[in-house]
Amino acid sequence: MLTSKQRAQLRGLANPIETIFQIGKGGINDPLVKQVGEALEVRELIKLKVLETSPESSKQVADKIAEQTESEVVQVVGSKFILYRRSKDKDKRKITLVR
Repeated sequence: MLTSKQRAQLRGLANPIETIFQIGKGGINDPLVKQVGEALEVRELIKLKVLETSPESSKQVADKIAEQTESEVVQVVGSKFILYRRSKDKDKRKITLVR
């Protein structure tokens, strides 16, 4: 569970990063969840966008993907959301969270 300080830190780190996934009318599927999980393992912090054609809201999509990838929703703003998951591989860890 992230603290408010950690969320603020992650929001700041996520500002400059590009959106790497878009969820559209196909919604959430297994290949998407697998790709998001792999991206989280490498990057730890990713930004996603929910297109207008998506059958679900950004918040619903963020919550479902976070649950399926065992990650945390950092923030949902409009159609974009940020996910964080600490890398399981100690050598790949890039982000040190504040206490």
